Amino acid sequence: MSGTGLPKDLSFERPILEMVRKIEELKNLSAATGMDLNGEVRPLEEQCEKMTRKIFAGLSPWERVQVARHPNRPLTGDFINRIFDDFVELHGDRVYGDDKAVITGFGKLNGRKVLLVGHRKGRDTKARVSCNFGCAHPEGYRKALHKMKLAARFGLPIVSLINTPGAYPGIGAEERGQAWAIAENIMEMSRLKVPVVVLVIGEGGSGGALGIGVGDRVLIMEHAYYSVISPEGCAAILWKNGEKAEDAATALRLTADDLKRLNIVDGIVPEPLGGAHRDHAAAAALVSDALSSALDDLDGIPVDKLLDDRYERIRHLGQFFQGME
Repeated sequence: MSGTGLPKDLSFERPILEMVRKIEELKNLSAATGMDLNGEVRPLEEQCEKMTRKIFAGLSPWERVQVARHPNRPLTGDFINRIFDDFVELHGDRVYGDDKAVITGFGKLNGRKVLLVGHRKGRDTKARVSCNFGCAHPEGYRKALHKMKLAARFGLPIVSLINTPGAYPGIGAEERGQAWAIAENIMEMSRLKVPVVVLVIGEGGSGGALGIGVGDRVLIMEHAYYSVISPEGCAAILWKNGEKAEDAATALRLTADDLKRLNIVDGIVPEPLGGAHRDHAAAAALVSDALSSALDDLDGIPVDKLLDDRYERIRHLGQFFQGME
C-alpha cells in the first residue's frame, strides 16, 4: 500500500486482503518483539503476489467495472497533485457558471507545458455532491471547450482525463443545451490545431466521456472501462432489470482489452499489481510515462497531418459488421 491504507474490499479481493492483514500482523509482531520473522513473512508475500496476479488476470467485465469505481481509486485530482507541476486552475464557461464536475488548468507534465482537462468526482460525500458525482452539466463542457481553444491559441498540447458515469441528464441540464454542448465539443475537438491525448482513468460513460474524449491518442487504464452506456442502464433497457448489470457488462465489450482489440483505444496503461487503488504513487508514475510518451509521439507532426490523422481515426473508429441489403 502507498498512502491509501487497505482498500475497501470487493468480494474477489477478500482473500488477498486477509493475507495482507496476516503479513502486517507478523511485521508488527516482529517490530514489537525484535523477533526475526522474515522466514514466515517472505513466503506469505510471495503467495500473496501470486494470488493477486491470478485473481486480477481472471476478472470478469463486471468485476473490472467494480475496480474502476473503487472508492480508493486515484481521481483526476490525485494525478494533478502527483504528476502535474505548477498547476493553475481555470474556472467558468463565461456563460452560465463554473461546473465543479469538470476541472481545467495549465500545468507542466515532466517539464512540458500542457492544458489539463478532466472530470472531477470528489473523494468524500460532500465533495461528491459538490462535483455531482462526476456528471457534468453543459457549462462544464463549455468550460472545457473554452479552455481547450485557449490552449490551441497558445500552441499548447491538451491532456484529457476521463472519469464519469455519464453527463448529467437532468431537466436543467437539458434546458441549458446538454446535447448541443457535447456535440459541439466533439466537433471542435476534432479540429483543434494542437496535439490532444485522452486517458480514461476510471469510468468512461457515454456522451459524458465523449464530450472531452476526442483526441489524437486515446488511452485507457488497465482496469478502467469505456462504454456507450453503464451496465446498469443497459440492463434496464434490454432486460427491464438492473440486476442484469453483470450480463450487460459482458455484452458491452467495455474492458480495456476489448476496446484495444476493437480499435476504440490506442493503448492500455498498466496498473500496479492489484489495481491503481492499492498504490497511487505507482499508478501516477505509469500514467505520467504513458502521457509523456504519447505526447512525444505527436511532437513535430505538421498541423495539417495532425488534423488529417485525427479525422481518419474518428472515421475508422471501432469495428463493425455491415449487412447486405
